[in-house]
Amino acid sequence: MKIIKFRKVNIMSHRSLKDVQNRLETLQTYELDEGEFEAKQDEAKTYKQPKDQLVAGYHKLLGEVSVQMNQMDHHMGMSPTCFMGCAFCCYFPIIVTRLEADLLKTAINQMEPERREHIKAHLKQYFDTYQDKLAHVESLDFDDEQFKFDYRKQWLPCPLLDTETNTCLAYESRPLPCRTYVNYMDPKICEHNLVPEETVSFEFLYQDYMGNLNELAQDIATEYDGVIDYPDDIFEYNLLPVFLREWIEESS
Repeated sequence: MKIIKFRKVNIMSHRSLKDVQNRLETLQTYELDEGEFEAKQDEAKTYKQPKDQLVAGYHKLLGEVSVQMNQMDHHMGMSPTCFMGCAFCCYFPIIVTRLEADLLKTAINQMEPERREHIKAHLKQYFDTYQDKLAHVESLDFDDEQFKFDYRKQWLPCPLLDTETNTCLAYESRPLPCRTYVNYMDPKICEHNLVPEETVSFEFLYQDYMGNLNELAQDIATEYDGVIDYPDDIFEYNLLPVFLREWIEESS
């Protein structure tokens, strides 16, 4: 019988900040395949209905962001230490365009009825529970350099976070900021710091994601009337809870 010996691993060992910084430097030699984003935009155009094209484009472009991040991890030779049930990043402000919020709402509406109604009931309870905290964070100035820290001090969860399981209720449709914020070091960094300096946000991916989503939206707005309010839906930004509350109030 073959005997397999397992090497002892210190599971409490995590990368140092210097190691992570050095590996991030190697991304200077990583070539982002912008053509893949364009390909996802073209794939979305194969859908017959314009709204379906937008929703497909939203998901396909977000999916490509995740693919690119996985490839960058491979290029750097490290993986995020984020894990299911760790939801400290779900207490950060999520700012999206009205178009992105509408596409997220459409994606939820297209879910199985039981799941869709569960999310809507959760959101209704959320806005009842956190109305005071929401009023406070909505009064904050996005451009203030203290904005993120002041928001985090409220310990306001994302509207789509199930705080009992620490899981996202619409994970496959989660917006870009949720996909591009990662930790490569000890997860306790996120637990012990409101705004950790050691975490990484791959915000540069936003350019290709949003650029192609904008082009898709413009093409659809040119060809079909009344599908979206272009360009206002592209340039109106707000906190995700604001857009989702509008939706719940309108459907009540």
